[in-house]
Amino acid sequence: MATRERPPRGRGGDARGGSERGGGERTGARSERGGGERSERAGEREDRRGSAESQQRFVYGVNPVLEALRAKPDEVERLYLVEGQLGARAAGELLSRARDAGIRVEKVTRERLGALAEGGVHQGVVVELRGYTYAELEDVLEAAKAAGKPPLVVVLDGIQDPHNLGAIIRSANALGAHGVVIAKDRAVQVTGTVAKASAGAVEHTLIARVVNVSRALEELKAAGLWVAAADVEATEPMWSARLDGPLALVVGAEGTGVREGVLKHCDFRLRIPMTGQVGSLNASVSAGILLYEVARQRGSAPVR
Repeated sequence: MATRERPPRGRGGDARGGSERGGGERTGARSERGGGERSERAGEREDRRGSAESQQRFVYGVNPVLEALRAKPDEVERLYLVEGQLGARAAGELLSRARDAGIRVEKVTRERLGALAEGGVHQGVVVELRGYTYAELEDVLEAAKAAGKPPLVVVLDGIQDPHNLGAIIRSANALGAHGVVIAKDRAVQVTGTVAKASAGAVEHTLIARVVNVSRALEELKAAGLWVAAADVEATEPMWSARLDGPLALVVGAEGTGVREGVLKHCDFRLRIPMTGQVGSLNASVSAGILLYEVARQRGSAPVR
């Protein structure tokens, strides 16, 4: 895995924090964390593993349901359909996959399906899954190592809108991120709405849930990653920073952005240059733009 040998600075641009925190200071900060804190982190990892699987969940919509059946048929408990609402091709694949996996199929009314989808746009189909199993940070780093590429991790600070989370997971999956990190508390978790907004990408993306975002960033830095935060007040435009190495990209919630306490753990900050009258972007749009810039610099931006 690549190491933090050089700061991913731009062409003479201010890293907004990278120059203030030199190697000596960072080393000193890490040396203070002795065995007690390592034990505390181990306890947190045990806590995450113990509560990793969320309660029973429902995924709805044709594409998210198909992705669940394709990727994780062993986790699907039941398939619910509204007879006559689905197209022949979609219905054929859904029923075929359910039959092959031994999944029980129930034909229900639109009202019943609407209740299972909690009012979401279900398109006539819902699956019941056992629960979403969250990954660990180590799993995300191992995935990058197995791919033979510099790690790219998206860390979310306080995202509470399920549509935003789903859209970010979709972009992360499409643009080469090895995983997404969310907070256990005061942040939206993986739900049916998130799965629908991600177009099924939740079934193909490692999503780690952590107790403390700041501590997770320190663990990623210890593993050799540089940490960049999306910040509307940053002086450095995204394209002047080196983003082709091992990287954790931090995106905050709409309105508040990345919290100041979390920003202190970031090596540098990135601004998305804008020319219009609107001064900020939706969190998922910001994440998508920054991820595409990372993909462009890595030479992995999709080409059709």
